[in-house]
Formats: sequence, structure tokens, C-alpha cells
Amino acid sequence: MTSLARWDRVEGVRVLVTGGAGYVGSHVVRALLKAGHTPLVLDDLSTGHISLVERNEGVPLLVGDVGDADFLDQVFGGHALDAVVHCAGKAVIAESVRNPELYFDTNTVKGFKLLEAMRRHAVHRLVFSSTCAVYGVPDELPITEDTPCQPVNPYGASKLAFEQMSHAYARAYGFKVLALRYFNVAGASSEGDLGELDFSGTRLIPNLLRAARTEGAFNLYGNNYPTRDGSAERDLIHVEDLAAAHAAAVTRLDIIDPLAFGCALNLGTGRGSTVREVLAAVQEITGGKIMVREVPRRVGDPPALVADGSLAERVLGVSCTRNLDDMIRSAAEFSERELARENSPLRKRELEARRPERKDDKKARFGEVVVAAGFLSPDTIEEALKIQAERDGIGESHQLLGLILLEMGAISSAQLIEALRRMNEPAQA
Repeated sequence: MTSLARWDRVEGVRVLVTGGAGYVGSHVVRALLKAGHTPLVLDDLSTGHISLVERNEGVPLLVGDVGDADFLDQVFGGHALDAVVHCAGKAVIAESVRNPELYFDTNTVKGFKLLEAMRRHAVHRLVFSSTCAVYGVPDELPITEDTPCQPVNPYGASKLAFEQMSHAYARAYGFKVLALRYFNVAGASSEGDLGELDFSGTRLIPNLLRAARTEGAFNLYGNNYPTRDGSAERDLIHVEDLAAAHAAAVTRLDIIDPLAFGCALNLGTGRGSTVREVLAAVQEITGGKIMVREVPRRVGDPPALVADGSLAERVLGVSCTRNLDDMIRSAAEFSERELARENSPLRKRELEARRPERKDDKKARFGEVVVAAGFLSPDTIEEALKIQAERDGIGESHQLLGLILLEMGAISSAQLIEALRRMNEPAQA
């Protein structure tokens, strides 16, 4: 257990924030501070960043696994906690389809371990950072809390399973539980110091901003959806509005009855933006030119997802006040600041992407392409590279990283061909 600072500020509700070193989690921590509460971060730093914790000055960090029962007993036993905001988890849909075991273990099984630790230590207030993926492909829009939950991928299913467990704990053990289902988070902090540092390549606005900066290609997945311009439509919510809703939920848990409305609320603006509309807005705001490459739809991508957030407004007393331009401008400002920081992971990534490719860079380049395409996770690439390192020099065709991934069953032949094709085209968004 590692702490960056003593927990010497104890005001309001004392809240454990799992995943508090991540994009959403770090914003939730700041919103809790602004609301007068005392957050404590728990993160395994697998995708989180210490720098995002440090920018929320004075907030301690405990490094460990949310599924480690002994570790959790130390955390709850050593701190007089009042509530938990659970943001930790895996959140890449394509990866969940390839590796469902990882998602059910991380999002469901480890979530159960957290619930049990809370029960052992009599901490009964929980706000869960959930997802609109629990709804799957809805028949009608906008999506309300009464829309049937029919997830179409293991990510959504694993999140829904944890929701159902936590609701059972609410009924059986008196927990106050509230799941916040949000829709396509975007943007960065108004201070310009918190934002997206993840390189999974799955968030729309960071991809577009990177393409505008580097004059790289942006993949437009699907151009024949039944929307006003043929591209997919999404309800984008500013990360600060999202974080404020989490903080409000912590504040109001004691005075509301979540069981009365199903223990879940939608967070969204109720306004959909198509991918082409977001692309046009990014070009207008940044002045950059984005090259668009139209590619087939991704399996499981719904044509449109738009939320009805009116119940959350009534229950939590919060609303989404920031618009698409606010999201783009704040994200762009954060990116520019990060690119100016000497040791920023965003700066390192950008420099690597811009350097001239050498012959011995081919393995890493192929890995970047398949990750950016959403075919594989970085962990799978690392596993394949280790296998390739053991085989180099043998003179077999398995020297090619792509063939090793094919042999592992990690990618299909069609994905291998597509990735090799993309390697000879402009850098991916």
C-alpha cells in the first residue's frame, strides 16, 4: 500500500475513489474536493497516472488491486470511510469481445470483492460509474431508465452484472447504491490540467484532435447509418458535468431512496451529435485539416445513442451545462499543455508517432496499427512481441508479428490483411 500524502484533510464525506488515477476518476476526485468532501484514491495504475493524482493536491493514493481482499481490508480498516465511488474497471468494447474473461473478472468478480469488503467494514454507500452499454441497441430514443437492459458485448454485460449484485446488496444488507450510466464522456478540466492520457484509441475527440495536429488519417466507421448524415450519432457529456453528478450522488445518497427508482440514473445531455458533426467542429475550432478514411461499421455499434437525463436532474439537482464546443476546446487546451510538458506520456507518444520509421521499427509499428484499429489491446501486442523475440533468428515466417498474432488466435485473417494494408498508408488517428 503506497500513499503520496497523509490523509490530513477530513471534511464532509470521506470517500474511497477506485480508479481515481484515471481520466474519469481524477475528475471525480476534483469534483468531490470542490463539493467539500474528502477523497482517497485507490488505483493499480495499470491504466491510471500518478500525475493525475498529484494534480489533485493533497489527495492520498493507495496503490493496489481492487480485487485483493487482504488489501481492501487494510484500506477499509486503516481509514474511517463513509462511502465508495467505484470508477475502476476495463472499458474497451472490442477488447471485451476478444477477452471476456478479463472483463468479467475485472468488472464483476473484483467488484464483488469490493462489495464484500464494504459489507465487512460497514461502509454501505456506493456510487458506481456505470455505462450506457448496459442497454445494448435500444429500440427507441431517447434512452430512459426504463429502457430494457440488453447488452450486446461483454463490457456492457459485466457492468450490468455488477449493477445487479450491488442492487441485491441494497435490498438485503441496507446498502445505498446508485449506478450512474453515462454516454460518451469527453473534454477536460476547466483548469487545463486533467484530461485524457489513455492511448487505447477508442475516444472520438482525442482521436480527432490527434489527427488534426498530425495531419493523420481518421477512420470513420460506417457511412450508411439511418442518421441525418449517415455517421453514428452519440450523446456526448462533458467530463466535468459527469464528475459533478458523481459528487452530487455522494452528497445526496443519505436523503434519497435509490431503490424507489431502480438504483440507476442516466447521465447525458439529451442532444446527439453525429461523428461527422464532431469532426467538422474539431476542424473549425483547431483550424486543422483531417483526412477521413471511410471504413466498414464496427460490429455491435448502434446507429444512435441519446440519453434522457431528466430523472438525474430531478434526483441529483444537476444538469449538463457544457456543450460540444466546450468539450473540444477544453480537450484541445489540455492536449496542448501536455505536449509542452517534458515528461508527459502524451508528449512521448506524439514524438514516437512523428519520428521517421526505421526498418527495425516495423514490429512496433504493426502493433500500433492493430491497437489503433481496435483489433487488440497493448497487452496482447506485448505478449506476441515476447514470443517473436524468442523466435527471431530461426528464419521462420513466424518472425512476423502479424503471423504470431494469427497463430495465437488473437486476430482474424481479415484483420491481419487490413492491418498490413494500413501500415503502408498515413498514420492512424
